[in-house]
This record gives sequence, structure tokens and C-alpha cells, in this order.
Amino acid sequence: MTGGRVTRITGALVEAAPLRDVALYELARVGTRGLVAEVIRLRHDVATLQVYEETTGLAVGEPVRATAEALSVELGPGLLGSVLDGVGRPLAALALQGGDYIAAGAEAATLSRQARWRFAPGRAAGDTVAGGDVLGTVTEPGGFVHRILVPPGVRGTVAHLAGGLFTVDDELGRLADGTPLRLAHRWPVRRPRPIAERLASDRPLVTGQRVLDLLFPVAEGGTVAVPGGFGTGKTIIEQSLARHAEADVVVYVGCGERGNEMAEVLHEFPRLADPRTGRSVMDRTVLVVNTSNMPVAAREASVYLGLTIAEYFRDQGLRVAVMTDSLSRWAEALREIGSRLQEMPGEEGYPTYLGNRMAKLFERAGRARAEGTPAREGSVTLISAISPPGGDLSEPVTQAALRVSGALWALDTDLAHQRQFPAVSWDVSWSLYAEAAAPYLARASGADWPALRTAILALMQRERELREIAGLVGQDALQDEDRVLLEVARATRDAVLGQNAYDPHDAASPVARTARLAGLALALHRQALAAVEAGTPLDALGLGDLRRRLAAVRFLEPARFDAGAATVEAAIAALGAGRTATP
Repeated sequence: MTGGRVTRITGALVEAAPLRDVALYELARVGTRGLVAEVIRLRHDVATLQVYEETTGLAVGEPVRATAEALSVELGPGLLGSVLDGVGRPLAALALQGGDYIAAGAEAATLSRQARWRFAPGRAAGDTVAGGDVLGTVTEPGGFVHRILVPPGVRGTVAHLAGGLFTVDDELGRLADGTPLRLAHRWPVRRPRPIAERLASDRPLVTGQRVLDLLFPVAEGGTVAVPGGFGTGKTIIEQSLARHAEADVVVYVGCGERGNEMAEVLHEFPRLADPRTGRSVMDRTVLVVNTSNMPVAAREASVYLGLTIAEYFRDQGLRVAVMTDSLSRWAEALREIGSRLQEMPGEEGYPTYLGNRMAKLFERAGRARAEGTPAREGSVTLISAISPPGGDLSEPVTQAALRVSGALWALDTDLAHQRQFPAVSWDVSWSLYAEAAAPYLARASGADWPALRTAILALMQRERELREIAGLVGQDALQDEDRVLLEVARATRDAVLGQNAYDPHDAASPVARTARLAGLALALHRQALAAVEAGTPLDALGLGDLRRRLAAVRFLEPARFDAGAATVEAAIAALGAGRTATP
């Protein structure tokens, strides 16, 4: 190993010399405590390293040794359900070593070395295998079938392969050239895992949130920016998506968030029940935790770590949802490191390459056909929360994300204060996936999905215009048709666009349920307008009562929902017949 000495210390940055024959992004151990660091600049024999741990107490002259390895993560059985820090160390193992505070230079393998897994081989001696091929399977607790893959770049003939109980360090077999085969392998987090083919994103990731699925859908393998100010519900939305979105695996990256928020996530996630299996959501989740009081350099690495884990499960043939909370903290880490490197600052002090780094990050999402046999298709959907100062969407991080995102779910402070959840602004948000997702959603709901979406958006846009007018002249000065629209828009906000994250029957909405509620709201508008045009006084229509009855339908359990919706539908039809609705 190449070694040198610390010559300069600037916060999380350390310079060391002489360090020769080292590579960019190579890992190193700094100081007598062996702090984890990464080479980020080379100038002759002087290396600049970003240290992923607290540098307090580090002194000039302490030794630095390169490891000839890149920052990597172990990928294999036992990864699901784990809670890792920003560089892939399990927090539970670190707590056993040094208590509640991470000791400087602590080492812990990502995967347990004691756990034994029963491997069922799917290949035999004499078979030719290459990177991405499935060697066999391991069934994890909860019934998850984990495919054991040949590491990318490896190719050869199987000399022998055995079944039985193995740890991740044991050899399952060998190739003819002597390459050992194991349950797990390592992969550099900054390098995207190879794929056989990138596929079109033509199927939506159904989130269970009506405002998202109906108005601003995201495709499997798509990217979403979720900017919102403090208190707009970013964390609750991501928890709801983790629980209810139609994803096989969830990777949640807490990047630079406050410790109390991440403590809440760690407390709540194991207690969230997966509605599909009844087991804990953690059984299909990996948490990457890097709080704001942890070293800033590890924030930048934590997002790459989460994406690498997601790509691994994509290569298993699974749909993976990655939640990052938040990219603003990731960008702030880039800004701090850039300033310490004395790089030319861009807008608001962020490095000039912020947009480039953001684009490369988002490019790792997508649907793909995995390398190897048997054929497998998987996806990585990236949903990134952003915390713009003061809720200003024109700030650099939000704008950099919007240039490369496929959808925007903008959270509105006013909606949040009105107790609207999700507080997604239908005036500001958009989705580039709506057209591609429409055929699937139409088949799943049996409804004309594009027409529903267009009509609801038009209704809510007209409501905003009428509210501005009513603010000037008063609501009583509006025509009856406009007052009908305001009442129906209120019903739409309550029954269609709003949900209760804590109600078991309303926290998630299947596509068919969403379409039925949207159809009822539009039918209410049509029938009420017809009744007004026929001469029925507005006050006699009972729109307030119908609005409350429509809102109540969304809380009904699945077995009673259709009957409840039919009752409201009959009451709405009575308006068109010139009769007032009866409670």
C-alpha cells in the first residue's frame, strides 16, 4: 500500500504527501485512528482527500495509507432490512462496538459474517457463466427470493458449485480459472452497474396517492423532484410512498436531515405494516442514514450508496423506489467541499458543476433489462425531496433538478397550512410521464383516464381564477354557475386530491378507486350545472351535503366502497332530474 503523511487539514479536507500511484476516488485511511477518506484531487505527489469522519484531533504529520480500493458496498443476502450509515456501515454493528456514538475509524462489514444462508444452485459444473448470470437462489426471512448473481465483469466455466448453508465469506464454488464464487460481491458506489439494455418507461409506478396517480404520475424508472418548504410534508409523503407504492424494494436515503427526523424514521419504519404482506415495511427496505451532525463529506457519498443498492435489486428483476431526503443537503456538501478546494463558485456559492453532477445522479434511474440469464427486467425510480430556502423554487438546486427530472411534485405551504395532504400544488406541478402512463391506468381503472385528468386539472385551474375574482368582488357577486364550480372544486379537493395518511382505508387509493371518486366529482359538476340551468335555485341543490357525503365515501373499507359510491352517484343523478338531493 502507498503511504504518506498529513500536510494540511481544512475541516473535512486533508492533504497528504507523498502519495504516489494512487487513483482518483481511491479509499485511504488517515491518521493513527484510521479515518475513512477518499482521494478527490491529485497534484503531483500531493493528494487531497475528503474524510468521511470527524477530523477533530487529527494532526499534521500523522500517517496516511491508500487502500487500492474504491468506496464500495457489499451486495448480497441480508441487505434488506439493514440500516447503514453514509459509507455502508451498519449502525447496529457500530453501536455494539462503541455505543451510541460512532467511534473514529470504526470498521463494520455491510453484511453479517455470522448469518448462514441456504443456497440452492441453479447452475452446474461445466456451465459457462458471465456477469449478471444467476447462479442460484437464497430464500430470506419473509419469503424474499434473493438471486445470487455472477459479479459484473466475471466470465468463465463453472468448475464446481455446491448447495447448502453458507456465510457470505464462504465459497460456493469456483470457476475453471480459480475465481471464487460467493453469495455476495462488492461494487464501487460511484460507478453505475452495467445493464444489457435500457427500456422505455411506459408503465407508471402507482403510488396510492390520488393527486399523484391522477394528475402527475411517475413512470417506473422515472425521476421526480419534490421541492417543499419546512412543514409541507415531504417526510410523510416519502413514508407513504415507501409503504404503499407498488415497488418491490424501497431504498430510503436520509441525506443531511436533522437527527430527530431520522430518529422518527428509524422508529416508524419498522412499525409500518406492508399492506400486501402484513409484515413490516422494513422487510423490503434499506435505510441509509446520514444526519446533519455527521461529517458533511459522507452526505455526498450516501446518495451514491443508495443508488448502487437500488441498481443491485434492479438487476434482480425488481422494481425499486429510491427516496432521497434531501438533495439540498447533498448539494450543500458539494458546495462545502468545493469551497475548501478553492474552486470557482457558481450561483449562490454552489460549484459550477452542480448541474452536471445532478444529471449523472438522475441518469442512474430507469427501466432496464439486466445483464445475464435468465432474462430479467427491473427499474429504479428516483424520488428526490428538495428543501429550497423559503420555498423559493428558483434557487439553484431546485432548478438543476428540474432540468433533468421527469416530474415535479411541488409542495405548497398554503395547502399544508390548510391541512391538505398531500400538499401538492396542482398549479405548479407537472409530469412528462402522463401520456405514456395513461393506457396502463385506463386499463387498470376501466375509465377514460386522460379525460378524467384533463377535466380535473381544468376544474382546479378555473377554481383558482374564480377565487382571485371573488377576492375582489365577493363570492355572492359571482354567477350561480361559478359558485357551483367553487363548491365542486372544494369537494374535489376533499374527496379526490386529499387523503389521510393515518386512515387505513384512505392512506392508499387503488387506481380504480381514484377513478371512481374523480368521476363522481365531475358528475356532480355536470348535474349541478344542469339543475341550475333548468331553474333550480342554487340554495336548494344541497351541494354542501353532497360534498360531505362524497368526502365520506373515501374512508369506506373496500367491501363497502362500491355501495357507498353508488348511493352518492344516485343522489347526484337526482340533481339532473330537477330534484334536490336527499340525505
